[in-house]
Amino acid sequence: MVGTRDGALGRADEHFSSGAFQDDLARRVAIPTESQEDHSGAALHAYVADELEPRLRALGYSVAIEENPDPRGGPFLVAHRQESESAPTLLTYGHGDVVRGLAEDWREGLDPFRLTVEGDRWYGRGTADNKGQHSVIIAALKAVLDERGAHGFNSRLLIEMSEEIGSPGLDDFVAKNPQRLAADVFIASDGPRMTPQKPALKLGNRGSESFDLTVQLRSGSQHSGHWGGILEDPAVILSHALATIVSPRGQILIPEWRPRNIPQKVTEALRSETVDAANPELMIKDDWGEPGFSTAEKMLAGTSFIVLAMICGRPENPVNGVQPFARARCQLRFTVDADHQNFLPALRRHLDEKGFSAVSIEPTSRAEFPPWRTAPENPWVDWALNSMAQTLGERPTLVPNSSGGLPSRTFGHHLGVPVLWVPHSYTGCLQHGPDEHALAPLLREGLAAMTGLFWDLGEPR
Repeated sequence: MVGTRDGALGRADEHFSSGAFQDDLARRVAIPTESQEDHSGAALHAYVADELEPRLRALGYSVAIEENPDPRGGPFLVAHRQESESAPTLLTYGHGDVVRGLAEDWREGLDPFRLTVEGDRWYGRGTADNKGQHSVIIAALKAVLDERGAHGFNSRLLIEMSEEIGSPGLDDFVAKNPQRLAADVFIASDGPRMTPQKPALKLGNRGSESFDLTVQLRSGSQHSGHWGGILEDPAVILSHALATIVSPRGQILIPEWRPRNIPQKVTEALRSETVDAANPELMIKDDWGEPGFSTAEKMLAGTSFIVLAMICGRPENPVNGVQPFARARCQLRFTVDADHQNFLPALRRHLDEKGFSAVSIEPTSRAEFPPWRTAPENPWVDWALNSMAQTLGERPTLVPNSSGGLPSRTFGHHLGVPVLWVPHSYTGCLQHGPDEHALAPLLREGLAAMTGLFWDLGEPR
């Protein structure tokens, strides 16, 4: 083995400065891998077979493209490079699918499937979530390989094409391939940093659970003049039921939904951290949500409850009638510290005790990620923090878990591997909406951080 750590970092920086990284990302953004659309099957396959497979084979990987065991999901790409039985093994991951392009909603001059550069902002669907981020990983692997002549470790790469619809089939695929995906450490990139100015290391994710609250009283609407004030109104009943779940300032009123015990290291990691609102119009209010929690603790350590949507009658074309039903789609986000198996039973008991037995609870069928957290005491955590600090000149923010969903549990539970996420996006990237973009300085810095991590992983231990 030859080369130096600085040499690998230099190669990574040249790859970015030369425009080669931008060219790679532009090709990937141009493939409309909208997993939410039924017609996207060909694009999902093209992304792994035509775009990624040839580039990984050029790096010495054996590559297989596997069909998803779940018919709802797209294919998996599994790449493997074996160097030594005595060397550590890295498992990394990304997803090549994106949400709907929503081209009609993007600002004039932008196209979701064309990379457009405006200063530090690189616009395009997937630039932040997740094509830009796994492109960083692939480029970092190449930089180390080119400098050292080998990685110095074994590596396995899994790319899925269904993350944006809840990763159907992923858990089953990983569970059935433990030897094929076995590793000493999982390091991947997804999600945003806490602030654009400071790198972060995340140890897992919050889980989510969605459900409908419905009040169905009759089969059709009744004349409001004759029956208004006489017949029960489902929207009024549902609104009062919701008011027993959270206070007027957003505090959860069902004790079983709150975290049972938040580890001290989690509290310590979050107490002094700030959250970048990204958009001044958000106007975060300190008195909204759980009292006594900082904004970071509310986002990353607590349980949140929101109403995603509500309907009664036809809001777009109201009629003068007492409506027959009302429905609210609700969502909980929570950490491993909450007893999420008891959430809906606790809600049923709560509503019954408050006199709202007419409100039914219907879980949704959409797949959602369960919570997971690698223990902050795990030695791989300090190793990664030290490597990133050496590369970037500052110690990253340690984030116990992401606020959003990630498939952390799939890898941590089935493979028994510590899960580390190094995000290269920021909270204002507009992922899942119009004008999604990545910040070039964060991609560049992320490429350096990942190159340093992979170089250090290959050092003699």
